[in-house]
Amino acid sequence: MDYLFFGLFLIACACAATTGAMFPTGTWYKGLAKPSWVPPNWVFPVVWGSLYLLMSFAAARVVVHMADAPQAAALALAFWAVQISANTLWTPIFFGLRRLRGALPIMGILWLAVLGCTITHFRVDFWAGLAFVPYLVWATIAAALNWEVARLNPGQQPLNPAEL
Repeated sequence: MDYLFFGLFLIACACAATTGAMFPTGTWYKGLAKPSWVPPNWVFPVVWGSLYLLMSFAAARVVVHMADAPQAAALALAFWAVQISANTLWTPIFFGLRRLRGALPIMGILWLAVLGCTITHFRVDFWAGLAFVPYLVWATIAAALNWEVARLNPGQQPLNPAEL
């Protein structure tokens, strides 16, 4: 693993994480109907912090294989770029604009990208692929949670961006 690349990928993750600070859950989210299995709020930053470290570790392990497996490594990093982009976009859509159903396609893209990361990272480096397994589990839980919150709150009106 290259520590410089680990740091660069961690910075990308930190940029994605800032959307959580920019669009906090607040009283609006607390007032929504949620399934009984929703994790407590303190779990989210712990899980995301851990996942961001694992994502950065995985990508840094893949980068060192660019010389010996350039196509496989490039594909893995392309999936990494898609997942971090979808990760960054989901929070402003769900929490910022309060578009519960509108966030579902982004979540679908995120889940597929994480699955793609898991498969392609395994093809390049066992430990890089293994580092994505918890993220795939979490993305599955997050997708189910997004679906259930949207289903349980059919009358929830999204914010009008003009009112922001």
